[in-house]
Amino acid sequence: MADHDRVKGRRRAELAKRTGCNLETIRYYEKIGLMPDPPRTAAGYRTYDAGHEHRLRFILRARELGFGIEEIRGLLALVDGAAFTCAEVREMTLHHLAEVRAKIADLRRLEHTLATTVAACSGDQVPDCPVIDALVGGVSLGVV
Repeated sequence: MADHDRVKGRRRAELAKRTGCNLETIRYYEKIGLMPDPPRTAAGYRTYDAGHEHRLRFILRARELGFGIEEIRGLLALVDGAAFTCAEVREMTLHHLAEVRAKIADLRRLEHTLATTVAACSGDQVPDCPVIDALVGGVSLGVV
């Protein structure tokens, strides 16, 4: 505990403010092991240093790029092991890119179906509506 008494760092609220991350999100990342448990002061306050901030920014940026929790865990495992290669990171990123492209293709099919359906709708005050017919009739939107 003596080592923790000497730790100079930020509290969670300051870390959240500096990174733009919600306090609960930081707690969650700690709970699931993406963020390491921070040391505590003698009074029991968690203290976060520059390393914690750097790691949190890494996680947040990875989330912005659409990486899932397990993908981030894999990237962090490579980084933490300090034996990662660009080839390993590239392979993980190529896999993620393929997933993103598949989602984009799904969204394009969805857009086309919705545009076609709404174009068939007159918008008049009549009981017949192609949009409702498509929903009720179970017309496939072509999205997985």
